[in-house]
Amino acid sequence: MKKRLIALSLAAVLGVTLLAGCGGSKETGEQPAPTDGGTTTEEPAQAGGGVIIHNLGSDPKTIDPALNSAVDGHQVIQSAFEGLCRVDENQKAVPGMAESWEVSEDGVTYTFHLRDAKWTDGQPVKAGDFVYAWKRAVDPATAAEYAYQMYYLKNAEKINAGEMSLDDLGVKAVDDKTLEVTLESAVPYFLELLAFPTYMPVREDIVSADPEGWALNMETYISNGPFKVTEWNHDDVMKLVKNENYYDADKVKLDGIDYVFIVESSTAFSAFEAGEIDYMEAVPSEQIALLQEKNDPNFKIYPYLGDYFYVFNVNAEPVNKPEVRKALAYAIDRKQIVEQVTKAGQMPAKGFVPAGIPMSDGKDFQETSGDHGMAEDLSKVEEAKKLLADAGYPNGEGFPAVEILYNTSEGHKAIAEAIQAMWKDNLGINVELRNEEWKVFQTTRNTKQYVIARHGWIGDYVDPMTFLDMWVTGGGNNDADYSNPKYDEAIAKAKSSLGAERDQAMLEAEKVLMEDMPVMPIYYYTNAVMFREGIENAPKSPLGPVDYREATVKR
Repeated sequence: MKKRLIALSLAAVLGVTLLAGCGGSKETGEQPAPTDGGTTTEEPAQAGGGVIIHNLGSDPKTIDPALNSAVDGHQVIQSAFEGLCRVDENQKAVPGMAESWEVSEDGVTYTFHLRDAKWTDGQPVKAGDFVYAWKRAVDPATAAEYAYQMYYLKNAEKINAGEMSLDDLGVKAVDDKTLEVTLESAVPYFLELLAFPTYMPVREDIVSADPEGWALNMETYISNGPFKVTEWNHDDVMKLVKNENYYDADKVKLDGIDYVFIVESSTAFSAFEAGEIDYMEAVPSEQIALLQEKNDPNFKIYPYLGDYFYVFNVNAEPVNKPEVRKALAYAIDRKQIVEQVTKAGQMPAKGFVPAGIPMSDGKDFQETSGDHGMAEDLSKVEEAKKLLADAGYPNGEGFPAVEILYNTSEGHKAIAEAIQAMWKDNLGINVELRNEEWKVFQTTRNTKQYVIARHGWIGDYVDPMTFLDMWVTGGGNNDADYSNPKYDEAIAKAKSSLGAERDQAMLEAEKVLMEDMPVMPIYYYTNAVMFREGIENAPKSPLGPVDYREATVKR
């Protein structure tokens, strides 16, 4: 992180206030007890403005709403942009850029009425800005990994496949303040989707002038949310300040947010102890028990609707064989990993969809779906050995050299080392470990230049579909390159039905997925964070981001 820690310490000496705060990937993972941190003062504590310093971990690959597919980028985009809707602390839609809307009786047509709002450069936000942004996300030329998130819109999938014109997309600006949206079929969570980055508006005049660079140049990174990005020093810090043109600016109390990029969790933890940052995830596992014992007010374990797993490139030997994939999945001790490696209350994974997501009847999807033949301990090892032998590798003999690829992180390394040892002890196979910097790793995995890779997925909304539709044939986030017509059919049926019929289709889809095993679920996330005591009104979503829109701090 270059000279970030030194610079922050010097800033404190020179009188720049570091804030005290309150405490507890798409991907996260994880020495004396931390001090209270912050800057002391003899004056009474006051809640209000200031700058929160939030460790984002890695430098985002992109902060373009159409191109982002990671939690770090989502955090920034949520701070800088606002969609037609926002979500409240219960992940339910509330008015955002749209102050009201009507829905047709069949649930297919929405008419949104936009409020008077401005972009950071003072120009008005118009319905046409949403039309342009959504067409851009669906346009195959954009190559958005999340294009499939727009397939709920009429004709979006066919447009993305190059079979129809962009003009056929089910969205139109009736006038500058009225947006009409037509869906393929009724979607029970469509309003919540509108708070997701891919659905954020962007300005055509800004993006078309520099399609590749507009989101890298902070002078052209024009946004419409509560904060605006003013500076991005890669691998160091991204600075946001309050957006004075935001329609609800009176509710924005912070002066700004500094997103810093400290990759190693031990370094970030030291920075938190020193009062140099106010928020960090992936708390080192060796610190968790001590923090809990001391009841440290800065430490929190939040629910996190996500799944930590390994993904297999199903076209690469030897994991192109389902028997091999199942053998590897059955030969790890998930309970040991969560109890002895991660240590933050994670649950051993039984399937791909995590616990905590209700179906239409209120029952938990994961409990209904079952364990799919997997065990949380080593009770399936003998079956794993048989599967490996059936695949042509008895006792691991002749198993080719492969590696586990993971993005640089102490937590990911510890998990990979544990799994490496389990596969050696239980199957007699040797695998190597290799790490890559986050941006490089994302590209390597997405372009399928790997055999086995670390992965993690945090839900985009509270519904099983956010975990299931990423594995359809040709999906932008389908890093396994997995394809099964039976699976695709189940997902299509779920997207065109409601109630019990929809639930059953999703249950069938997960059953097919876990039978083919292109992914190896390891555990369901929790989010162990340091969040400085004194930061209030900053809800932490189980989907990842912290909402700083109305946050206050006590200096």
